[in-house]
Amino acid sequence: MDRTAFEAELHREGRQVVTITMQPNQVNPEHAHDFEARLMVVAGAMTVDYGDHSTTYSEGDTFTMQLGRRHSELAGPAGATYVAGRLKPAA
Repeated sequence: MDRTAFEAELHREGRQVVTITMQPNQVNPEHAHDFEARLMVVAGAMTVDYGDHSTTYSEGDTFTMQLGRRHSELAGPAGATYVAGRLKPAA
């Protein structure tokens, strides 16, 4: 799936779509979100550490981050840009 199709799917699902760029080797310390996110790496690479395992995602890879899941992020040596579709639970 390409970026355009991915973003269109996120919009159809009613998600807030954001694009985030991380600088080379930037670290986002351990945290959790109050939303579920579907993500696609559109440039560079990032490693997500889930505590019990780490996964590296490269350009074109997609993944889902569950609501409340603790994790940290590390951008690759060329940085990372990703599109995220955020979906908060219904009130």
